[in-house]
Amino acid sequence: MEDGEHPLLSSTRDEYHNQPHDSQIHGIASYDEQDRVALSKPIPYFLREFYVESKKLWYLAAPAILASGCQYSLGAITQVFAGQLGTAELAAFSVENSIVAGFGYGIMLGMGSALETLCGIAFGAGKIEMLGIYMQRSWVILNSTALIVMFVYVFATPLLKIMGETEAISKEAGTFALWMIPQVFAYAMNYPLTKFLQAQSKFMVMAVISAVALVLHAIFSWLLMLKLGWGLVGAAVVLNSSWWFIVLAELVYIFRGGCGQAWNGFSWTAFQNLWGFLKLSVASAFMIALGVWYIMVLVLFAGYLKNAEVSVDASGICANLMGWTVNMVGYGLSAAVSVRVSNELGASHPKAARFSALVLAVTSILIGVAIGAGWQAYVAYVNLGCYYLVGIPLCLLMAFKFNMGLQGIWWGVMAGLLLEICIIIWMICRTNWNNEMLSSSSSSNNNNNKGLRHYEKGMMQ
Repeated sequence: MEDGEHPLLSSTRDEYHNQPHDSQIHGIASYDEQDRVALSKPIPYFLREFYVESKKLWYLAAPAILASGCQYSLGAITQVFAGQLGTAELAAFSVENSIVAGFGYGIMLGMGSALETLCGIAFGAGKIEMLGIYMQRSWVILNSTALIVMFVYVFATPLLKIMGETEAISKEAGTFALWMIPQVFAYAMNYPLTKFLQAQSKFMVMAVISAVALVLHAIFSWLLMLKLGWGLVGAAVVLNSSWWFIVLAELVYIFRGGCGQAWNGFSWTAFQNLWGFLKLSVASAFMIALGVWYIMVLVLFAGYLKNAEVSVDASGICANLMGWTVNMVGYGLSAAVSVRVSNELGASHPKAARFSALVLAVTSILIGVAIGAGWQAYVAYVNLGCYYLVGIPLCLLMAFKFNMGLQGIWWGVMAGLLLEICIIIWMICRTNWNNEMLSSSSSSNNNNNKGLRHYEKGMMQ
């Protein structure tokens, strides 16, 4: 893997590179033996290729699902123990975790996902040394952003009051948010690390670290929150410590040589082209954060219903259950397919990239396709329309106009998500994957980074 080889890349790489140059430029190649088989026996060929691609995806997705599930479960376990403290404590944690921390989580995860596109393509093109530069560049941007996001935590109490939450919930959640400020900086370090490791298919490393963190988190949450009676202060101490444990463990793995040529130490090169990298990060954050914040409306609007504490508690638990499904399965599969699509594009395999996208479309987890192909800006507009112009108005209409309460909020959220799925599937089917490959690396078989830098420049304009 240190020499740029990737065991999951399609075996047609050499054949493709041996094709005439004009066919690469125009994305047109003469039919080979594989094409003739596909035309003569389309259904058996499709089923065989679907099976092969599914194995590749699940080889990556299984540990990715475990890692993302363990990380998401840190908050869910804390919520379980908060429920044993009392209704008020559970409501305060639900509001802080869903709205305040959810705001920071959406921005950090979204901006970190810009790294997913560039690192995946760089790895597929064999430019391993660029991965560490990209990660450092992302650290600079995300930690700078965290300094700004921190003020949302500092002024959480008045902001929650403005949003319409009750006095008691706003005060308790605001106090808890102050204790959770270290978490936003852990996010800023963790998500670039995650994308850096994902591009190299280091999913099992992340899964083991996350699983250990989850076990320790459960033990110390019980000890500090219940046994020693620290309450929500204990929840904050353990939750912050768990996230920083993950960050430090991944750093130790990287610094001790676990990633080979991908990490060559800190470099001043990371401070070059920060503005271009920031623009790509903002586009990515816009796409991801709109989806994360969309789920926040469950808890926010629940605070407007009668018996606010109980409604917030119920919606917070439901949002966590939904998050388990989305994070354990959705983000795990998305991470796997993002690696597959971006690696295949970087290796000049447009057909393989398209087939990976189609396999995932059948699985109905689509954000990873968008990230792997670099569609962040386009999907951001899709999310804006589906979530905020369709979903949220439906939430308000059914919850308050038709008196459906919390159930109406859920129906509105689901309608927006279903519309988004349909539109992204349409985008996948309409995409010219030869053009996507040529955009990603017009000269990936050169011995320098010219082709990759050309793509990077195009992505950041």
